[in-house]
Amino acid sequence: MAAEKVFPMTQAGKEKLEQELEYLKSVKRKEVVERIKIARSFGDLSENSEYDSAKEEQAFVEGRITTLENMIRNAKIIEEGEMVSDSVTLGRSVTFIELPDGEEETYTIVGSAEADPFEGKISNDSPIAKSLIGKKVGDEVSVQTPGGEMSVRIITIK
Repeated sequence: MAAEKVFPMTQAGKEKLEQELEYLKSVKRKEVVERIKIARSFGDLSENSEYDSAKEEQAFVEGRITTLENMIRNAKIIEEGEMVSDSVTLGRSVTFIELPDGEEETYTIVGSAEADPFEGKISNDSPIAKSLIGKKVGDEVSVQTPGGEMSVRIITIK
């Protein structure tokens, strides 16, 4: 059997996943079971959209529980000491200017389990992060994105 995937993440990211898992197991699972019970009381299950919907939600919740358990079990916590470096690494925030127009952007490089682009957290597996990891302040980097290639200059690393 192949080795299971390791999920690098911060301690805060792991705690967030643990909270979501606890909520799904203790609250959401019970709500879905109750929805299924109510839907069964409506009669014929073959034409019961409430029942079908509840069963689909149950499958989603159970799938998410399994995914979260796997991510937590295979988490590799990024320690603060590992982040001390003058180059872009997992767990660090990087600010760069898009060339030539100078649009500034800041992202924190996190493991895929923590990625949330709307909060400025991008996965270490993303094209931008892959291009930036290992680079230093002042470096100009070519980044391949789904929208095409762009060039950036790294301004700060925190």
